[in-house]
Amino acid sequence: MAADTTKPFYVTTPIYYVNDKPHIGHAYSTVAADVLARYARLRGRPTRFLTGTDEHGQKIEERAKELGEDPAEFVDRMSPPFKEAFEQLNCSFDDYIRTTEARHESEVQELWQMLEASGDIYLGEYEGWYSVADEAFITETEYEELDEVTKKKVKRVAEPSYFFKLSAYGEKLLEFYEAHPDFVQPAGRFNEVKAFVKGGLRDLSISRTSFTWGVPVPGDEKHVMYVWLDALTNYISALGGPADPGASPLYDKFWGEGAEQVHIVGKDILRFHAVYWPAFLLSAGITPPTRVWAHGWLTINGEKMSKRLGNFIPPKPLVDAFGVDVVRYYLMREVGFGQDGDFAHKHVLARYNGELANGLGNLLNRMVTSIVRKQLDGKVPEPGEPTEDEKQLLLTAQRAATEAAKHMDDVQPHRALEKIWELVGATNRYVDQTAPWALAKNGETEKLGRVAYTVLEALRWVSVMIAPFMPDKAKGLREQLGLDDLAVTEGTDHWPEAWGELPVGTQTQPGDPLFPRLHPKEQAKLFAGFGLGPDGEKLPAEGDAPAEAKTKTKKAKKSKKAEPLPEGCIAFDQFLAVELRVGLVRSAEPVEGSDKLLKLAIDLGEEKPRQVVAGIRKHYAPDDLVDKRVVVVANLAPRKIFGLESQGMVLAASTDDAFSVLTVEAEIPPGTRAS
Repeated sequence: MAADTTKPFYVTTPIYYVNDKPHIGHAYSTVAADVLARYARLRGRPTRFLTGTDEHGQKIEERAKELGEDPAEFVDRMSPPFKEAFEQLNCSFDDYIRTTEARHESEVQELWQMLEASGDIYLGEYEGWYSVADEAFITETEYEELDEVTKKKVKRVAEPSYFFKLSAYGEKLLEFYEAHPDFVQPAGRFNEVKAFVKGGLRDLSISRTSFTWGVPVPGDEKHVMYVWLDALTNYISALGGPADPGASPLYDKFWGEGAEQVHIVGKDILRFHAVYWPAFLLSAGITPPTRVWAHGWLTINGEKMSKRLGNFIPPKPLVDAFGVDVVRYYLMREVGFGQDGDFAHKHVLARYNGELANGLGNLLNRMVTSIVRKQLDGKVPEPGEPTEDEKQLLLTAQRAATEAAKHMDDVQPHRALEKIWELVGATNRYVDQTAPWALAKNGETEKLGRVAYTVLEALRWVSVMIAPFMPDKAKGLREQLGLDDLAVTEGTDHWPEAWGELPVGTQTQPGDPLFPRLHPKEQAKLFAGFGLGPDGEKLPAEGDAPAEAKTKTKKAKKSKKAEPLPEGCIAFDQFLAVELRVGLVRSAEPVEGSDKLLKLAIDLGEEKPRQVVAGIRKHYAPDDLVDKRVVVVANLAPRKIFGLESQGMVLAASTDDAFSVLTVEAEIPPGTRAS
């Protein structure tokens, strides 16, 4: 599991086009890169993290003209908000590059001359379609596939142009792909790239004369470079490259032999990074990057981000409302990296309540603030001799650390968090099973010390593994354990491996809850700040009738034409009245005096788990249900069962020979409505 602490790691985001303001999509890419950079540093690797802004092109020139500004003034005004947004997200970038900087422009011109020296640039005439919005050339076939609205935004251009002999690189690229099977991730996107190249490549226009806002072509300043040749070069220009060996230490270190480079990009710009960029580099005799990771798109509360809907959410209001580490956690936890996903405010709180407050926060609070402070003078006790329970938790910790590290190495942060939270869940169950409060009450001091040490050591492991995702919360967790913040240094691997390194006698420092519980009124107020209803759902647009009035109107209309329902059927409105929600079983225990009933604590994304009594004891051992996602009838009136109030019903199916609780396979947040 030990990392190669000598292997340099270089991670980059796309450089963001400054024609608009930063939003949650930019935050997603940048937080992902930051998590990878922090993880690499934690493993002791030499690490460099680059982000920045793309500031040339026809779109910028036209937008500045619309606003009556000089393009240079426009980009000087538009770039700083991106840097500020990433700082607000606690992103630890080592460099922030702007393509209008002299250090970049000189290196772009150097790369041009290298392509020219390879015989891969020639002067010709370009005539065809050009999308100013995407700063991309459009083939006739691609043009015909556009919708009518988009077609109106595409221009027909005819002008002198320098071309890059991309057609000569089809076989070379396919050979490179074959030799580097992990070059593009995820694999499905790599297949799309290969299919595009196999379909035949056309020479690429790499200069323009119809506008002037760009890097001048060396030796022919009537032309400015194609914005993508300009932009892509930032990945090496920020290192002082291209350069001869010894001329630029950063370039030698992070783009030299033995280094690893990872480009994080959106799927919409994959072709530029996986086809054009490696072709340019191969022409110049430069090794292409190790990997290009193309993530999916985010929708907002189920809707596509658009100016019309006004849902381009800037990062700062989210940080102010939820806290920076909660936003970072949610972005990396909610969506499978590489897939499309949705940013939903109600799901942020569902994750917060279920996994952070009720999971990790409650575990820390009940051990450090309650048991250790009150029963052990606030000090880390002797670990004692481990029993089978402690050995099993150790195995869980080792498995979580090993698998989380593998997922981070594979750029799968969501799966790494899944494994880390398996340890959090297992430690919570360990506390429930060993009942330290009962041990304290019964005076079983030795057992209490063993249990407390085991939980504190598990929390120490968690504090290290969550540091790339939630650096501030990791620091706060370690402070309450009485530990210093992690001091990362090159050559030292800090990833947890050895159990029992928490020093006995350490004075813990109980503090404020790591993740304070939010009262429903607080949650409703938070949602209201984003123009959402108290349940986090979108409010009706102004002028729309209230949902209740609409329902009544629909019912009234239907009643006039209502036809009798077929026998045995219910109306759709009757079905909607049943509120089915995904619940996460936090604990399960037998009901004393009954051989049929189990008492379950089920997290429905609310302030605290619900108590549900279920007649399933003959089919399930209590431990078999913990951490399962089940379907709960959430609006069933509470009723007493065997003297206990049951606040819902768990759905199940059975035959004469089989019985099964209905479960949800995917990592759906607790409280999500099923339909």
